[in-house]
This record gives sequence, C-alpha cells and structure tokens, in this order.
Amino acid sequence: MTRQRTQAVTLTDVAALAGVSVATASKALNGRDEVAAATRSRVLEAAEKLSFQPNILARGLISGRTRTVGLLTDELAGRFAIPILLGVENALGNEQMSVLLCDARGDAIRRRHYIRTLLARQVDGFIVLGDSNDIRPSLTADIPVPVVYVYCESDDPADLSILADDAGGARLAAEHLVSLGRKYIAHITGPASYRAARDRVSALETVLAEAGLRLTGAPRYGEWSQAWGRRAARAVLAAHRRVDAIFCGNDQIGTGVAQTLTDLGRRIPEDIAIVGYDNWEIFAADCRPPLTTVDLNLQELGATAVEHLFAALDGRPRSGVLRQPCRLVVRSSTA
Repeated sequence: MTRQRTQAVTLTDVAALAGVSVATASKALNGRDEVAAATRSRVLEAAEKLSFQPNILARGLISGRTRTVGLLTDELAGRFAIPILLGVENALGNEQMSVLLCDARGDAIRRRHYIRTLLARQVDGFIVLGDSNDIRPSLTADIPVPVVYVYCESDDPADLSILADDAGGARLAAEHLVSLGRKYIAHITGPASYRAARDRVSALETVLAEAGLRLTGAPRYGEWSQAWGRRAARAVLAAHRRVDAIFCGNDQIGTGVAQTLTDLGRRIPEDIAIVGYDNWEIFAADCRPPLTTVDLNLQELGATAVEHLFAALDGRPRSGVLRQPCRLVVRSSTA
C-alpha cells in the first residue's frame, strides 16, 4: 500500500527498511563511531529511499541547540562577502544546519538590533563577516554564544579571527616575478588606509630585498579601480622606462594597467609582466591577456570559519588570529 504524502516517515520506518534497531539507525544517521561502515551505508540508503527528514525541533530539544547560526555582516554588497557566505552556507548545509543572514550596512544601531534578533531566535553561534581583512571592534561581550570573526580581525585577542594571508599572497606574487628573472618591479595598489595594501607592500619589499633587488619607484597608492590602474601605469612608465613587471593590488587595477600597456605598444608579458590580486574572474580571466593573480580562497575561508565555530560549540574554542594561505593562479600575463 502506498504511503500517503501527509504521513511522515519516521526513524522506525528507516530502521525497519535497513533491518536494524531504531537505536542503531539513530547512531548511523548521527555519525556515531560505534556503527559499522556497512550498517551505516545501509541505514543512509534506506533514509534516502524513504526521503526521511529528521525532526530538527526534537533534535534541538534533546541537544539544547537550534542548529542555526547567525551571520552578521556590514557589507553584503561588497566584493568579498558573497563568496565567503557561500562557503559558510555550504559547510552548514553539509551538517543540516541553517544560516540566518543580517546585513547591518555599517550602522551601529542596526547591528545591535540584529544581534538581539538573532539571539531571540536562539542561534547556536555567530559568524561576524568583515569586508576588508582589517581590524574591527569586538562584539563578543554582547553575544553569549560562540563567535568567530572571518575576513576581519577582532581587536580583542581573546576572540578567534580568520583572515586571508595578505602578506603571504604578496610573497607568492613577488617570488613568481623574481623567478621569471624580472628585476625592475613596480607596484600599483589601492588606498594606503587599507591594512591589506600596506601588508602587501611590506611583503613585496621583503622578497625583493631577499633577492638583492629594490622596488622600482615608490609604491603607488590610489583607488581599487581600472581607471587608477590606467593612470598609474602611464606615470610608472614615464618615470621608469626599464620597468619589466608590475604587481597590482587587485585585478581591477591589473586590468587597467594591461589596457595602458597595450595602448602604448608594450607587449605582455614579453616586455612587462603583470600580476593582479583577488582572482576576480570577471576581470582576471577576461583581461587581455588573462591575468596571473593571487586567489584568496574565499569560500574556503567561510568553511574554515564554520569548522572553528563547530569546535567552539563542542567546547574547544580557539583564540587569536588564523591566517589562511592564498594561492597563485598563473595565466598569460606572466607565462
């Protein structure tokens, strides 16, 4: 007889189909170690076949958790928020947990309201998402559940902050250019008010010094834009005719630099190699030629934040700053 749609599938049904006890089925579905692999596989197959959905409310009452996490950001429309959010959502979804997203838009009153709202929903923990990898005031004193900061650094060393390794990413770019035999390397980047921009300059100069080289000219701080890349490239070439590589603070700047070099008849990479930063596909892959760049691994950053939040929920909190490595994506602008 066919089961009616309104009749919910229970754990007893799953256990009967798998040929195990209800207790064993529960252990298998909850990932407990004492269940044999073959038995676990049989239970999961039965649950899939019956489209079994565990009673999250009942599980929450037993565990004292709601299986929801609050994600608080100040800049959802920013370049970096969405990839990190996707990483958070994927990691939570794998554990059958949900995320409640709130965008304070830089407003302190709105932020306090959202903290109260999320706490009223009894979220198990918070992820605070930044937009510039920079230092921000801690919110932990107002939040009585575990908190992890991602793509921002809390000013309280007792908090855990997970950052993209800006200095490490710049080192990858600089070492790549040095390995290609480039000796006259210039740098065009965003505003000096950004810690990320300053950290990258410092790492670049360190790598060049290790290779017995110096940065060609002073770092050119400006905007995170193609227009700035175009203007700055003209200034660099006018002041330093021997420049053979330009490391750019982001892919928008790198694309602008490539446009200027092409307009001036300079070959890329034969005459001048270019490295960008961020691996923003809409700019890096569509640049002519495609842009070698540093990938921040933003989705991985979000997943790492979830991993450490889970550890805190299990009574294993960490503190301090964790810098996640970047990776170099080599394309035709240096190859």
